[in-house]
Amino acid sequence: MERIRGFEVVSSFEGQAIELPKRASTHAAGYDLQAAETIELPSIWETLKAGGTPQAVLVATGVKAYMAPDEYLELVNRSSGSLKRNLIVANGVGVIDSDYYNNPGNEGHIYFQLYNFNPSAFVIEKGERIGQGIFKRFLLADSDETLGKRIGGFGSSGK
Repeated sequence: MERIRGFEVVSSFEGQAIELPKRASTHAAGYDLQAAETIELPSIWETLKAGGTPQAVLVATGVKAYMAPDEYLELVNRSSGSLKRNLIVANGVGVIDSDYYNNPGNEGHIYFQLYNFNPSAFVIEKGERIGQGIFKRFLLADSDETLGKRIGGFGSSGK
């Protein structure tokens, strides 16, 4: 069977009971991604009260995604993430490019950048759903002249 798009466990999380993302229902657009480990997110409010600058926390999923060259994986909040849990994807929407898969910097490991808007620290347990990934196609401009090649992992494009 030809592989077109999907998910795999990154090598550093093999054997650690990482579940590959699944859609919650037949008509769901997004694949639910889970936290690969338990992590505590500091409250932005507590950080501000202490005179600090709130920082998003990278939450590991333990998975990577493969797809066609003209596709990307869009990372978004789950609908319950902000309403029920006060967690927000820090960059609004994350974009996982097709060349992020198996890159030399981090093997294409997908992370969610999250802010915690709760009044105190919030613990995400391993296996909790933290966001969704939606596969999408994109178009190129007539004058597209991209010559660059990805040489690293998270945040490496354009360097």
